[in-house]
Amino acid sequence: MRLSEARRDAARRLTRAGIEGAARDADRILAAVLGIEPGRLRLLGDRALTGGEMDRLDRDLAARSAHQPVAQIVGFRDFYAHRFRVTPDTLDPRPETEVLVDQALGLPWKSVLDLGTGTGAILISLLAARPGARGLGTDISAAALEVARGNAARIGVEADFTLSDWYGGVTGRFDLIVSNPPYIALDEMAGLSDDVRDWEPHSALTDGADGLTAYRAIAAGATDRLTPGGHVLVEIGPTQAQAVAAMFAQAGAETRVIRDLDGRDRVVLARFSA
Repeated sequence: MRLSEARRDAARRLTRAGIEGAARDADRILAAVLGIEPGRLRLLGDRALTGGEMDRLDRDLAARSAHQPVAQIVGFRDFYAHRFRVTPDTLDPRPETEVLVDQALGLPWKSVLDLGTGTGAILISLLAARPGARGLGTDISAAALEVARGNAARIGVEADFTLSDWYGGVTGRFDLIVSNPPYIALDEMAGLSDDVRDWEPHSALTDGADGLTAYRAIAAGATDRLTPGGHVLVEIGPTQAQAVAAMFAQAGAETRVIRDLDGRDRVVLARFSA
């Protein structure tokens, strides 16, 4: 099969499987099979695919037809300025989370603690953009931490990672605490897309309760782990701003809610007094 035909066939196959954005996903998968960026597909000559390429394409399209996320299939996600390895043990970094990184880079800090680091996308993006800063990423998943360590090494960022349940086992103080915690309420899980609910780690999606458990823990322990005048930035669900901001205000912080590019409440910023 030639490249042009493979592109059309892949898009049709994913469309029949009910995949939203089928043509886009087909191009991402085909480009990964060929080892190029999706934008270069149109620049290639209409060559024939090898048997090995056809076999991998067939396998990867079958996986996407079963609603496995593209990032897991191709093995990476581009986030902020870098490419991060993604596995079924980690949450797939979302573009919306880049709002948190942008806000963090507008603050004064030399040390950062990332609670629930996953792929390490937030922590590594911050440290890469601020040479000389130090950072620690924590997670309850040893498998996720291995992915994060590999991402840091591949991108060339020095960071520490440790197995920890929020602040458990964390010592010292930091100028900045960041987190994209599990904020989906248990009763909201059924409404998630198949791509998310069936393939991404539930421990990174939901607290198994009201979706606010992590924020309670982060707010309650913040003053013990922040330097004077330090900040906390947490990603939130679109209906959680008031509740999360109130938790940090009760803990003694001045708070501000930041919206994403779609105008949805996305991040709570909490500043603790010096």
